[in-house]
Formats: sequence, structure tokens, C-alpha cells
Amino acid sequence: MSGEPILQVSELCKSFGNLAALNRVSFHIAPGEILGLIGPNGAGKTTLFNTISGLYHPDGGQVAFKGQSIGGLSPHAICKLGMSRTFQVTQAFEHLSVAEAIRIGAYNRHGERGVEAKVRETVAFFGLEKIQDWKCSDLGLAPLKRVEVARAAATDPELLLLDEAGAGLNASELAELMEMLKTLRRKRDMTLCVVEHVMPMVMGLCERIIVLDYGELIAEGTPEMISKNEKVIEAYLGRRSKR
Repeated sequence: MSGEPILQVSELCKSFGNLAALNRVSFHIAPGEILGLIGPNGAGKTTLFNTISGLYHPDGGQVAFKGQSIGGLSPHAICKLGMSRTFQVTQAFEHLSVAEAIRIGAYNRHGERGVEAKVRETVAFFGLEKIQDWKCSDLGLAPLKRVEVARAAATDPELLLLDEAGAGLNASELAELMEMLKTLRRKRDMTLCVVEHVMPMVMGLCERIIVLDYGELIAEGTPEMISKNEKVIEAYLGRRSKR
């Protein structure tokens, strides 16, 4: 990994009424990196994703993607630039088939001629051939999560934001997902940012981790460093309540 950050977040702020969901959050993601974003419930992780990806407009600070300021741009404009994301609550189109849902993502960077080839490639990559004609509403949690990641990957992003993609998966399903994400990074030159509560996924997948608590960045480092960080331990175990 080298060169300028693919994503640079500087002093980012977002409030809802009197609640400061993000308070001057700054971090970067290097090209080709797998970055983990963790924190207790209510820490501001999904709000951060929503603000970076254009669902929320920032109240202050800057977000730069590939050197271009994207604060205030619409989600579809940001997606066109090469950033895609999944959602904590899966957003697959329930009335569509698996292949049709993936096709929605493929239209981001492909014209009519290229879409079908992209759908076939994505279906094969994620091992969805046997269920590609099933309705998304008929899928269980694990295949639905896979379709959600496949739809986002079909947009051909340079940066993929994953919001709790591993939640609810068993150990074997989680291991399969992690291998797919590593392969995505390796074969498609994709950068990943992973919001996750499943610690085996975070520790086994991410090379660097940042930690949010009450909308503020409290720690940054390797998985080993984060696992020993006192501020992180206090945030998760609640020792601050005893002060």
C-alpha cells in the first residue's frame, strides 16, 4: 500500500438535535487496505458510514475521496466515483431475484452490453449460481448477506464500505465471507472498510482498526494494539461508569 489516501476524513461532525453523533472525527484509509471500524452500540459507526457515503450531509469537516471533496454529494454521485456500501439491515430488493438485484449494482459503471457479463461474473464469484433465480425475499440470512455484498461489489467500487456484513453468521459462513473479501481485495484491487461487532472477523481480516465511542475517535492501531488499549477496554466493558 502506498500513495495518497483513497479516503481522507478530517474533523467530521454530524449532530441530531443536541446529540453530537460525530465529533471532529479524523482518519484515513490507504489504497488496498482493509480497515476495521469498531465501537460500542451507539458509538456513531453507522452515522459515520452514512455521512461518508452521502446519506447524511456533514455539519462540519471534510470528506475527500481520491483527492476530491465529496461532502454534500448524493449517494449515487459518490457511487459513480467508485465508492459503494452495504447496509446493517440488508437492502436487497425483496421482490427481485438474486441476479436482478445484482444487476441493479452492475448498471453503476456498465452499459447495457456490459451488464449481463458483470452479473454472470459476480454471481460466479460469490457462489450464487444455484440461487440466482430465487427471489431475495425467500433467502435466509447468510445468502441474503452474500447477495448484499455482491450487489455492492457489482458496482465495481474502488472503496467498499461494509456495515456489519458478518452479523448473524455462523463460524463457517463467517470464514467463507472473510475469504471472499480477501479475494476481492487481492483480485479486484479493492479497498475495504469494515464496520463490525464480530471480533473474530475484525481481528482476522483487518490490518488496522479505528475505534469510535460517543462519536469520537478514541484509538487507532493494529488488531494487537487495539486489543490491549485501555480506552477501548473501558469503552466496551463500561469501566468509565465507575469513575
